[in-house]
Amino acid sequence: MKIIFTSENGYYGGVPRNYNNCRTEYAWQIALKTDHIPIDDHNSLEGLPEGHYDLGIIIIPKKKPVFDFDIFRSVCKRVAIMQEGPNWFWQDWDIPTQIKYVETLASMDTIYVHNISDKKYYGGLIDHPDVRVMRTLMIEDAIDKKLLCRHDQRSGAMIGGNFVSWYGGFDSYAIASEFGEPVYAPSMGRKQKDEDDIDGITYLPYLLWNEWIVELSKRKYGVHLMRTHAAGTFALNCAYLGIPCIGYEGLDTQEKCHPELTVKVGDLKSARKIAKHLNNTKQFYDSCSVIAKENYKIHFQEQEFIKNFMGND
Repeated sequence: MKIIFTSENGYYGGVPRNYNNCRTEYAWQIALKTDHIPIDDHNSLEGLPEGHYDLGIIIIPKKKPVFDFDIFRSVCKRVAIMQEGPNWFWQDWDIPTQIKYVETLASMDTIYVHNISDKKYYGGLIDHPDVRVMRTLMIEDAIDKKLLCRHDQRSGAMIGGNFVSWYGGFDSYAIASEFGEPVYAPSMGRKQKDEDDIDGITYLPYLLWNEWIVELSKRKYGVHLMRTHAAGTFALNCAYLGIPCIGYEGLDTQEKCHPELTVKVGDLKSARKIAKHLNNTKQFYDSCSVIAKENYKIHFQEQEFIKNFMGND
């Protein structure tokens, strides 16, 4: 199958397997061996024969949405849209843009989404007949496995985001404090200027993806109580490394990889209880670590992604 992606990213062609900032959207393209074109330069497709690609997948930018896909459609036999961000983010656009977005969804042959919960949402929003889950994916080639920390040398807890409602960082910090170990956090785009002054948290600098995996491997626990559900890469990265991760239901990566550590949205009481159990019971911790790595291999390795994509997951 010949596939092309279009997004706000500015490159043309394919992505190398050892790309050092291999976020999920790049991993998809690597696994599927796709082309890519910037969403603001569809004119460069002119001259290609009609139906040149079997499938074209559109990722609409969150900040500057684009809806003119006539040229892109002409070179693709089927056209799909891929969910970008949480399923509700587009409702913060102005009303004309919201309407245009829903009309665009309805015009697509397929809607790809992150999670089973998103499939239910988009399937009901416009009663679309073909909504499919595109599983979150890691391509491991850029990871220098010699740099990964051994299990018996890990310490501290990594929380998944900053102190804003988008990431729910304060909730994660409150639960991570239960471990009685140092707490670490990545620096994300919504980081507030005063966060570096919070006692008890060490913030990582902005990192490339492969650097992030190495830093995460140094931690013993993961906590990501983020209400904003999208790709769920934090839970997946933890599972790959065998780090038990406490998180909310609604994310396929969390539910499939860390089933005993998953709580209902907002249920911090249960999250704290689980944290205590992880901290005090080595057998439970070890079991969760093993289960996470096994479930990563079962559900989210590259060959499983390809099989499910081609099988209309």
